[in-house]
Amino acid sequence: MYFIRCWRRSTAVVTSIRSIPAKRLLCSGSEDDTVFALSSGQGRCGVAVVRVSGPSSALAVRSLTRVLPAARIASLRSIIHPQTQELLDRGLVLWFPGPRSFTGEDCAEFHIHGGPAVINGVLQALGSLPGLRPAEAGEFTRRAFSAGKLDLTEVEGLGDLIHAETEAQRRQALRQMAGDLGRIYQDWSDRLKRCLAHVEAFIDFSEDELVEDGILNDVDVAVRQLQTQIGDHLSDQRRGERLRTGVQVVIAGSTNAGKSSLLNMLTQRPAAIVSPTAGTTRDVVEVPLDMGGYPVLLSDTAGLRDTTDSVEQEGVRRARQRVEQADVTLAVVDLTQLPSEPRLMPAFLSGHLRSILEQTSDRRQCILILNKSDLISTEQKRSVRASLMQAGNVPHFCFLSCHTRDGLQDLMTVLQERLKTLCGDPLLGNPSLTQTRHRTHLQKSTEALHQYHHYRDVDLVLAAEGLRLALSSLGRITGKVGAEEILDVIFKDFCIGK
Repeated sequence: MYFIRCWRRSTAVVTSIRSIPAKRLLCSGSEDDTVFALSSGQGRCGVAVVRVSGPSSALAVRSLTRVLPAARIASLRSIIHPQTQELLDRGLVLWFPGPRSFTGEDCAEFHIHGGPAVINGVLQALGSLPGLRPAEAGEFTRRAFSAGKLDLTEVEGLGDLIHAETEAQRRQALRQMAGDLGRIYQDWSDRLKRCLAHVEAFIDFSEDELVEDGILNDVDVAVRQLQTQIGDHLSDQRRGERLRTGVQVVIAGSTNAGKSSLLNMLTQRPAAIVSPTAGTTRDVVEVPLDMGGYPVLLSDTAGLRDTTDSVEQEGVRRARQRVEQADVTLAVVDLTQLPSEPRLMPAFLSGHLRSILEQTSDRRQCILILNKSDLISTEQKRSVRASLMQAGNVPHFCFLSCHTRDGLQDLMTVLQERLKTLCGDPLLGNPSLTQTRHRTHLQKSTEALHQYHHYRDVDLVLAAEGLRLALSSLGRITGKVGAEEILDVIFKDFCIGK
């Protein structure tokens, strides 16, 4: 049995805190402030977690519970509004004195009942205390980064873990959050620092014969090794990025081939209108799915044909555009439209695929779906199979009946193998690139290393500058160099309370 379910990225909604003045909600305070927020999910739940971080965290705990509990030990306490002395709830309180906390600061957590009235009551009570303000999106994690608890790759891994909708996404995010990717980049940075130090030492002291002979040759070897390793890392076919954002699977073909029926069958719901009238689908219908743990954005497209209808022409244009962007194309063909002569079938299908894929040269990522197999005999099916197998120039094909669902399991097996190839196993081998930002900085680093080789025998100062630029580009990935200009980009997707 195959596993498939819908997935959707969620956006956290901030609980309203009506009693806190608007100017305090909108202000962007300094990291010396003490901040608080709901750190668990929205909606009614058994337990909600309210987190506090900053120098006044101990004051907040004492104000609401009267007694500061022992560090890192859950204590059952009555939670009282500090101004009205009203009992708000009874829950667990945890105290994490810095630096042994998530943010590196003094932190506290209130584990309370998850009803909206209880949550709002505790948030309002915290907001009434001097020196406390609501946290901004991602502010807890940003403070952890500032305290050196996380580097930027680990921060991004945490963000991906929060948004993970499939098993493979979760595994990749956990591995990045554990620092596997950051350790690779840090190792490259350390080796580059050593190379740069040796080159600068040679520039400054070679005339005094204080530098060993052959040190520049050792640098040359080390730089080439780094170039090879970075190049291998970049040539990962975007596996990590594709796994993070989802694989684009596009259903394409002529009108009435069964494309919308296939979409409905894969999504297990009537996501698209199915009609015997040709040209029913005129726009792209997208459905996010979890296929065996891999994220997929499945798209049904308009039937490809020549038409005078301006609306349908736009639908055909969008369909072709989507096929060009596809990671996998499901080319659907109506079996009843194939030539009756078996030897003509390969040429017919080859021409049909050219009309669908156009200039897309890589047919390895195309799966040919021979639909309506219930309308032909077993003998005809055997003849079609033999003819296509003999031709050898047709991509992988599957017989399918969207009416009887016969052949669905074979299609899912092929599709899941294709997804595994495209995304890889996030637990095996070295971790893959997950962010376009990483790829950009690594490419700049590679270009800078080429600068080193270009100037190596011409101007050693310019060659050293190439190493310095490469080191700076690597540092921007982990946040060790020039992080400020990219912090807002990274943290903007975090929810309040994280």
